[in-house]
Amino acid sequence: MRIGLLTEGGYPFVRGDAGLWCDRLVRGLGRHEFEVYALSGGPRHEEAGLVALPPQVSGVRTAPLWTAVDDGVAHGRRARRRFTECYEELAAVLCEDRAEGRTEDRAEGRAGGGTERGPEGGSQGPVERPASRADAQADRFANALYGLAGLARDEGGLVGALRSEGAVRALERACRAPGARRTAREARVTDLLAVAAHLERALRPLSLDWYEPDGGTGTGAPGTRGLGSVDLCHATSGGVAALPGLLARHHYDVPLLLTEYGVRLRTHYLSSQAPGTPADEAAPAVRALLAAFHGRLAAEVYRQAAVITPGNTHTRRWQERCGADRDKLRTVHPGIAADGFAEVGDGPDGADPRTLVWVGRVEPAKDLVSLLHAFAEIHRAEAGTRLRIIGTPAGPEGHAYLGHCRMLAAQLFPDEADGPHAVGCNPVSFEEIGGPEAPTLAEAYAAGAVVVLSSVVEGFPAGLVEAMFCGRATVSTDVGAVVEVIGGTGLVVPPRNPRALAEACTALLRDPERRARLGAAARARAQELFSVEQNIEAFHGLYLEIVARSPVRRSALDAAGDPLPFAVPAEARLPGRWTGPGTVGTAARRVPGWAAGAPVRGTAAPGTPRSTVPAAEGAR
Repeated sequence: MRIGLLTEGGYPFVRGDAGLWCDRLVRGLGRHEFEVYALSGGPRHEEAGLVALPPQVSGVRTAPLWTAVDDGVAHGRRARRRFTECYEELAAVLCEDRAEGRTEDRAEGRAGGGTERGPEGGSQGPVERPASRADAQADRFANALYGLAGLARDEGGLVGALRSEGAVRALERACRAPGARRTAREARVTDLLAVAAHLERALRPLSLDWYEPDGGTGTGAPGTRGLGSVDLCHATSGGVAALPGLLARHHYDVPLLLTEYGVRLRTHYLSSQAPGTPADEAAPAVRALLAAFHGRLAAEVYRQAAVITPGNTHTRRWQERCGADRDKLRTVHPGIAADGFAEVGDGPDGADPRTLVWVGRVEPAKDLVSLLHAFAEIHRAEAGTRLRIIGTPAGPEGHAYLGHCRMLAAQLFPDEADGPHAVGCNPVSFEEIGGPEAPTLAEAYAAGAVVVLSSVVEGFPAGLVEAMFCGRATVSTDVGAVVEVIGGTGLVVPPRNPRALAEACTALLRDPERRARLGAAARARAQELFSVEQNIEAFHGLYLEIVARSPVRRSALDAAGDPLPFAVPAEARLPGRWTGPGTVGTAARRVPGWAAGAPVRGTAAPGTPRSTVPAAEGAR
């Protein structure tokens, strides 16, 4: 089958953040054909180029999110009016409280029966009564979003319209309208400009030419035809990266699989409150409106996705809280290559029994300060112990934090004139991977008897899994998915508690048999749950499951690849009793009261294998 892989700032760029697991997935599923649609997050991605791609990748199309390319589209009066109506409706939903409608009569009118008017004043047919006002708001957001997408498709792009003064004025009218939330009503002109600029960046995928089945004229390798012709869209993260899959689902009924190893909505919430947030995005009105937009977008992606695969239970709980249907959720743990680490676990234990090791990116969230205070207690209780902190600073903030930790270590452990350490030797060392004592990551884990994780914020602790592959006993703080990963194979303590951390580490340092027992159990657990093979097989099964219950949208083709006229009965393209219950085509979904009859040629009955269904199933 043909898979459209949707990424943002990761694979297939050389400097991609989350490219490794995507590369392993693509290489492990050589029986499928992949087309990669990548959104680059900055100039460094474009300048570094792409990684070497396997032959099953038939094409790559890229688009920058960090800069807007003027499409040169000038809208006429009717298109401008259509844009204003859709954009103002989108902004109105963002300005409302999530639990209430914009106004009482608007919410009741949307929730009642009758006929709704579309963006151009045309009738869209009867509207079903939503279960709640929250559902009505979700429908209005979706209608406005797809209305903008339809306008971009008809006119050739929305870059100029989204950056225009009309967009800012439409946003201002929505903020000043009756029923708008207080923070929205207090928005200043600078706040409106910041929100409009952020929405323009987030909605850039609407203007891409990635969706037509014939491929359009976008940048990409030969053979890339467009998302409208793939069998399945696999978005490797939520948010803006999933927006192209959302549009392919809307325009061409292409099923969407969403994978989130870290909830993008949660990342947005945390980044908007971080100390380094730009001043124009730190205002209360800006934060409230952008949080509302990303929350609505996440809910719509969750609603339209056929299957959602969180990487752990922690992410799963976040997705359920943000509106994901529990029946769609399938936990698929990340696959981590165990080759180099397995050699450490298989070989003899040559680690210093008095050494603790911490490995990771140096940043405040890792709470190395608590670890240093805990080690001060360990060092007093167990003379001769050593702490090796092995990691690279994460950006300017990480370098500043590393300097602070070095100063703290010098204060906690002044040079000793005698004893187990000579003058000038500190029991705490700060190193980087590739140094003389830790040439590789596996050797870094192998250097210690106990591996420590002291974070206060953590998603999926990949470093902990690597230590488990090495057969090391671990002491970790109870954050993120740590308990799910560790199970009963390590010690877990509360975060920001140096005393508890010190007691757990001391207990393992004093009991070598317990360390060996926990290390062996950790290694067995990692091999069973977190290997690359289990990850690939899980996604292969999900691909088959989703496609098996989705209609084929392509027209029937002959041996030369040309369309076969009259290969599909005319009634297969019409709603009504000819359309079987297995069809989820647009016509059947939009016309109420259609009779479910027996499947005909070009229609799949429930449970019918996809390979036995004629290629014209679900065609319009």
